Amino acid sequence: MVDASLPLRETRDGLKVRLHVQPRARRCEISGVYNGALKIKVPAPPVDDAANSAVIGYLASLLGISKSKISILSGAKSRDKVLLITNISLKDFHKKMDIHS
Repeated sequence: MVDASLPLRETRDGLKVRLHVQPRARRCEISGVYNGALKIKVPAPPVDDAANSAVIGYLASLLGISKSKISILSGAKSRDKVLLITNISLKDFHKKMDIHS
């Protein structure tokens, strides 16, 4: 569970989500908020776009949407990223990610 202090922005294009990614973890999991970003752990290494693909696949499965609805706006080569998720409202994101105020 993540609290509602997570800064999310609903825009005309979709929902912008800041992430902090920890590659080479034991398993895929959300581990809270780190420096104002949703912290996600993935087992993939940060080479050949493997960690980015793992993050997108993991979030898509959690949200019940297609991977094509998630794109990296910035930070493709960094642990800190901004994702754009289309076709999901802020309310639905909170509900599916079990975020409570």
